[in-house]
Amino acid sequence: MTRREQGMLDVFTHFTPRSFFDKIAELIPGHPVLKAFPQLPALLDLDARLRLLDSFDGLQQVLSLANPPIEILGTPDQTPALAREANDMLADVCRRHPDRFPGFVAALPLNNVEASVIEARRAVTQLGARGVQMFTHVNGVPLSAPELRPIFATMADLDLPVWVHPIRGAHSPDYSSETKSEDEIWFMFGWPYETTACMTRLIFSGLFDEYAHIKIITHHMGGMIPFFSGKIKLGFSQIFFGTRDVNPLAQAKGLKKPPLEYFKLLHADTAVNGELHALRCGHDFFGTGHSIFATDAPFDAEKGHGLIRDTIAAIDALELAAADRHAILSGNARKLLKMD
Repeated sequence: MTRREQGMLDVFTHFTPRSFFDKIAELIPGHPVLKAFPQLPALLDLDARLRLLDSFDGLQQVLSLANPPIEILGTPDQTPALAREANDMLADVCRRHPDRFPGFVAALPLNNVEASVIEARRAVTQLGARGVQMFTHVNGVPLSAPELRPIFATMADLDLPVWVHPIRGAHSPDYSSETKSEDEIWFMFGWPYETTACMTRLIFSGLFDEYAHIKIITHHMGGMIPFFSGKIKLGFSQIFFGTRDVNPLAQAKGLKKPPLEYFKLLHADTAVNGELHALRCGHDFFGTGHSIFATDAPFDAEKGHGLIRDTIAAIDALELAAADRHAILSGNARKLLKMD
């Protein structure tokens, strides 16, 4: 086994092949990413991405398509072909550079559930995808909606993870009297909220009781979940109508365990911008076994270098035992993604 194979596996890092980005520009002209993304060469250009990886010895990446979601690019009849095209491109990058990119996360046309199931199976069984990516809602429909359940059933059957990425824009106002979000609140706090709300809805919908071995990877260390675990443990209705060990809402929803136990089943990535206090909080909640190395590269003002460098430094600052550090940096992911 080479030193690179023994190193670090970044499971949540974004890459949009330039030719697919050009197609996005044709389909949704004026979208904010069209002006922003070209400022990050490693996001669109493979050579720039390879140079970025060369800066960090032993670093490999699992590629996932960046925002915007496939489902906003066209009608349900149009998006399946777009998802196939994007996945073929990511698979080709992995085939050409397996030592750098040992796997990718498949994009799905989530406004067409039947096509999403077909594409998930194709991407996994024919292209070697290690799972699928879903955003926290599908054009406003929560992931807990019954019509989306076949996708989770498919991934439970394939026994591979669902990566969940937050999606929210400035069009979501901070107050009901306003029409848009101010001061980038939609990004700083809206994204962690979206992740937290999505996970909560999935849990209370009974997903983990229905599919006991479903694997969910939450971005940004689970959003707000670790910091507000106390509020998860003591629900609002529980204060007035329950007991210390009885949550009336969980009972009404038919959950078989206390809500907090389901949240601990989630897998959380380390993409918290290299902030040690946030990483320590998340690690304390999820534990080493459910913490997975990810950086969110290349989305930083240093074109990806800062997020990778600072995330590695924060993990080192946890002062973990060697076995635990290895588990977070690569071991957990390789097991979860069946890359052993």
